[in-house]
Amino acid sequence: MSANRINRINEEVKKEVSAIIRQLKDPRIAQMTSVVGVDVTKDMKWCKIYVSVLGDSTQQQNTIDGLKNAAGFVRKEIGSRIGLRYTPEVIFKLDHSIEHGAHINKILDKINKNGGGNV
Repeated sequence: MSANRINRINEEVKKEVSAIIRQLKDPRIAQMTSVVGVDVTKDMKWCKIYVSVLGDSTQQQNTIDGLKNAAGFVRKEIGSRIGLRYTPEVIFKLDHSIEHGAHINKILDKINKNGGGNV
């Protein structure tokens, strides 16, 4: 399967999963949950969904638990919304890239305020 097709499928799954997560009514899932990336395997058997959660580690873990609990529903919805021959099994992974970027921004702002911005 071509890499271009896999990329298109990744983006379509990302868009649909974002919409599906907003519809979930599980109280464990935080409001500030966003889908950062999707990685569908070439054989279309597995789909890793990278999710970022704004909040502390307890909220993040609760959100991942809620999403793992809803994985069957999410898979069924992906299958009905996207016309694929096979609907991949869904695996949710916590992604810390947004938090890491915010932390780096704080450090850079601190450096600039202290006069260290003459680089």
